Amino acid sequence: MCVILIRSVILYVLVIFAVRLMGKRQLGELQPSELVITILVSNIATLPIEDVNIPIIVGVTPILSLVCFEVMVSWINLRLPELRRLISGSPKIIIRNGCIERDIMRELRFSVDDLLMALRSKDIFDIGEVQYAIVETTGSVSVMKKQTLDTPTRKDMKIAAECSEPPVLIIADGKFIPQAMESVKLSKAAVEMLLSANKMSLNDVFIMTADSSGSCFIADKQGTPPMIVTLGEKK
Repeated sequence: MCVILIRSVILYVLVIFAVRLMGKRQLGELQPSELVITILVSNIATLPIEDVNIPIIVGVTPILSLVCFEVMVSWINLRLPELRRLISGSPKIIIRNGCIERDIMRELRFSVDDLLMALRSKDIFDIGEVQYAIVETTGSVSVMKKQTLDTPTRKDMKIAAECSEPPVLIIADGKFIPQAMESVKLSKAAVEMLLSANKMSLNDVFIMTADSSGSCFIADKQGTPPMIVTLGEKK
């Protein structure tokens, strides 16, 4: 039992390392070659766990070999677009200028239900709103709505707005996050002073975020309505 546990831990760490080495992609975003490597790695990793008579090196060696091969293929793909198109394919336009490309849909074996489901995932329920729809090499669908039906932006409405960075989490479950506080140039003393002014302590805070302007969102552990306050003092 102890042997199985040790093998499981070793292979778990190895597979996590292999996935991280291949890059940060979600399952639905994997290219065909990456999906094949992922399936092979998961299957190979189970063999030494299921059969203790199989040396663990028999599982470790092919996993490392496959991951190294995938990294090499990815590196080559960056420099040889022709090979990348051969391995991963190329995006296909299935709606062009509002017209459905039936031949492309048949080539991709893309049904009408598949198309409508993909559009609904983009919050589009009327296919008449679509100008272009492209099936990416990962199988996902990218959509461009007709300009007359697209949501207007602040630029379209001539509303001035400053570009700013999003708020960062500076306190999580009563604990400071030093790196985040440094990124928005806030000191612990300033934050504690703000909490004290609002009759709260550090241990009372469940979530607190702050942005570079000093605007803070605070939610306590008691579940009372969150508050938004401004922090004047900075480090």
